[in-house]
Amino acid sequence: MRVSKMYAPTLREVPSEAEIPSHQLLLRAGFMRKSTNGMYTLLPLAWRVIKKIENIIREEMDRKGAQEIMMPILQPAEIWQESGRWGAYGAEMIRLKDRHGHEYCLGPTHEEMVTTVVKSDVRSYRQLPLNLYQIQDKFRDERRPRFGLMRSRDFIMKDAYSFDRDEAGLDKSYEDMYDAYSRIFDRCGLIYRPVEADSGAIGGNGSHEFMVLADSGEAEIVYCSACEYAADIEKAELHVIEAPAEEAKAMEKVLTPNCKTIEDVCAYLKLPVEKSMKAVAFQSEKGLILCFVRGDHEVNEIKVVNTVGVTEVEMAEPELLAQAGTVGGYMGPVGLDPKKVIIVVDQSVMKMHNICCGANEEGYHFLNVNPGRDFTPAYVADIRLMAEGDPCPHCGAPVKKARGIEVGQVFKLFTKYSQAMKATFLDENGKEQPMVMGCYGIGVGRTMAAAVEQNNDKDGMIWPAAIAPYQVLVVPVNVKDAESNAKAEAIYNELLDAGLEVVIDDRKERPGVKFKDADLIGYPLRVVVGPKTLQTGELEVKIRKSGEVKMLPLNGDYVAAIKEIMQEL
Repeated sequence: MRVSKMYAPTLREVPSEAEIPSHQLLLRAGFMRKSTNGMYTLLPLAWRVIKKIENIIREEMDRKGAQEIMMPILQPAEIWQESGRWGAYGAEMIRLKDRHGHEYCLGPTHEEMVTTVVKSDVRSYRQLPLNLYQIQDKFRDERRPRFGLMRSRDFIMKDAYSFDRDEAGLDKSYEDMYDAYSRIFDRCGLIYRPVEADSGAIGGNGSHEFMVLADSGEAEIVYCSACEYAADIEKAELHVIEAPAEEAKAMEKVLTPNCKTIEDVCAYLKLPVEKSMKAVAFQSEKGLILCFVRGDHEVNEIKVVNTVGVTEVEMAEPELLAQAGTVGGYMGPVGLDPKKVIIVVDQSVMKMHNICCGANEEGYHFLNVNPGRDFTPAYVADIRLMAEGDPCPHCGAPVKKARGIEVGQVFKLFTKYSQAMKATFLDENGKEQPMVMGCYGIGVGRTMAAAVEQNNDKDGMIWPAAIAPYQVLVVPVNVKDAESNAKAEAIYNELLDAGLEVVIDDRKERPGVKFKDADLIGYPLRVVVGPKTLQTGELEVKIRKSGEVKMLPLNGDYVAAIKEIMQEL
């Protein structure tokens, strides 16, 4: 490929809407262009990266016996209604009607579709296990698309679905996919951690996310400093904290003017923050939810959703609080009508004594509130976020925090879809049994973006060699010098003949412009050819990742040497 013919329109300025490195660099380096909010056209360089990631995925999926298929993007409402998710999936599903008034959706995922396909053909236990996958566009109407390919409305996903006869078979399929994902992300040159995760709208109750570690990651993960435990912070297990025993005191109501935060209240009353109770209010399809955690803890929204059994929550409006008999900044669990509000209390709060909390009246708090005696919650559960330094739930060592980008997730669905959609098989005794399912997704475009987030510097992208759009760039530094230019062309052709993916920058541009674009695009190797090359008899090869420069003799086998350098990257 010649740069003069390459469609890679680079930008010198950072686009104003781009906030994180991958979004900025993929736009600046001419890898993609915005089509509309949350949707992008992938240009040739990006598409080469995408195809390399897809090929790695295919090789590892095929290695585990999975078989590739292609299902329709447009899915009929009937199969989603059969699973019970048509109304439950939420506003992210893009719904539409055809000319006959039949309802469809643009596939955000394909559990229903693949279950429909398999149940029509699989009749016997002899046909199981089965693992089918596809690589296809998905559509989700994100409320706030942002960060380029990290959270877009149209994205490429590899989704796979396993069908087994029992949970032991599912465990094996899950293990196979977990292993395949580890190999995929290893081969893509990424630093990642598999973490325990919440299953979200997909369902099931066993899941791991594969998180690429990056400071710009949207997700927060916790991991043990001593053992292998790691989890999405929304999923992390927490031990109950037992407060020291003390005699229960009489509850009293005290004036706390202009004290709407835990810090203000505790400072005014001269109380340690761990003696207070923090309140967070959500509204949901089931009504108002008031959540209470210890004053120095934070509420985990995902755990609240799972505990109460709602689809989603958002911060409650003041009018809803007033209807329930409380007020923002002074919320507490004492004296509220359970018909008007769902009270959810963290399990550690139930082990506290003589607590300070809001009195549900502007300017007042209660002292010496005791669970059981003064209030009875609708739910007691682990609803707090794990904090750095909390004990690991597996070994007790302190946990640490990091940020990550979710690039893949594996789920154990069990019989969530097969029972609802009557996907059954006959066992050895001729008895009908539901298939036991798993599903496994990789965000292909997101994997590309995550690679950029993890591999960049002030000059541009630094592609891992396995997924770089091209391996080598040959730069003739003086296209007007016929002899050195001819040598550059010869080297370019020799490298092509040797099976390397090579680009030659044949533009009539200054060397500085060519070098700047080379660093921006992130070619793993840059081979510089100029009059000095012929004078010294040495070929300059620069490694983008390390900045190391190697000088190769022109009278030696420099092609073999370049191939060897590439193999080491």
